[in-house]
Amino acid sequence: MTAFARIRFAALLLMLFGLATAPVLAQKLGPDGAPNPTASVTNQKTLLEQVPRIQGRIDIPDVKASVLMQPAGRTWDYFHEVLLHWGGALVILGMLAVLALAYLIMGRLRIEAGRSGQTIVRFKAFERFAHWLTAVSFVLLGLTGLNITFGKVLLLPLVGPDLFSDISQVAKYVHNFTSFAFVAGLVLITVLFFRDNLFKRVDTDWVKQGGGFIKSKHAPAGRFNLGEKMVYWLSVAAGLLVSASGFVLLFPFYGTNIADMQIAQVAHAVIAILFIALILGHIYIGTLGMEGAFEAMGTGEVDINWAREHHDRWLAEKLEAEGRQASATPAE
Repeated sequence: MTAFARIRFAALLLMLFGLATAPVLAQKLGPDGAPNPTASVTNQKTLLEQVPRIQGRIDIPDVKASVLMQPAGRTWDYFHEVLLHWGGALVILGMLAVLALAYLIMGRLRIEAGRSGQTIVRFKAFERFAHWLTAVSFVLLGLTGLNITFGKVLLLPLVGPDLFSDISQVAKYVHNFTSFAFVAGLVLITVLFFRDNLFKRVDTDWVKQGGGFIKSKHAPAGRFNLGEKMVYWLSVAAGLLVSASGFVLLFPFYGTNIADMQIAQVAHAVIAILFIALILGHIYIGTLGMEGAFEAMGTGEVDINWAREHHDRWLAEKLEAEGRQASATPAE
């Protein structure tokens, strides 16, 4: 065998040995000794540490579609599926518990002097329309929104996946289109009651006298007391914020990116939950918590004695403007 033939034979043996041993060397073993085919692959955590998101290649113009995974997506998912469930339940159930406790301790706030039999107009028809437009649309938005948050946990096990899917689809459209009615009502309420909800010196006196919760003291108030003014301003602020974030979600990616949409969803959910808790307190005071309060938005008229006990400054101005005198004698 010539020298050249020996070299060629040796090269052939080395090549055959390399082909035989390559799979063994390339295939790393796992902790249990079994082959681990993904051992040489860069893991997901390492990728996400190197770049803010995992992105692929696409042929369509929408760059967002190329994003396969990003850390903020997992954070948002944890917020929506865990934190929002527990936090929302705590806030809403906590408010209901507080209101139930208040009712058990104080009961319903009665008109101390009894009904006089005389009434006075507190809210005009258009003011009541603005209130009920906002109130009804808010209730619809609240119920359909809570279905998005708690529906899979509470409603789905009761009605099954098919009916839950139908309910959720209808709820989605109701939520989206009712938002326009809510915004219209919010604008009307903001304009109609803005002047009467400006803070005045009488509000300080109202606080000093216990806000009407100390029976031995009389808390003076204008058309709205400080508590009602706080509900008004908080409602206007929450309404504006929840509407703004809601319209970002309703018209996605108009000047926003994925991160902006996630922020809008978190803001919308948190503000909505707090808003619902606030309005639960408002509903309680206006119905079960105080005698005569619902009539103000129900018929538009309130009993003179109720007005004297809760809004004496407003009553005096109203009677003077109308040239009326009111008797405090209860009706027989």
